[in-house]
Amino acid sequence: MESTADMKKAILDFIRNEYAEENQEVNENTPLISGGLVDSFSLVSLKRFLEKRYSITIPDEKASSEVFDSVSRICALVEECAR
Repeated sequence: MESTADMKKAILDFIRNEYAEENQEVNENTPLISGGLVDSFSLVSLKRFLEKRYSITIPDEKASSEVFDSVSRICALVEECAR
């Protein structure tokens, strides 16, 4: 598996390309769901991206809006699911 820094960059790139407005600042601590950047439909596509890219399965009960609210938390979840 890639380093945490590389994972954060890949996830941030995906979020910026898929959900962010042009010139909208998004970093690893930006509130994604509570900040309105990612909605429930987008969460599903983000989950699928993560599962495909990292060859993992994220159980639905772990795909909560709290966990998906920042890139840092998402990275921790990916690392947990990869074990």
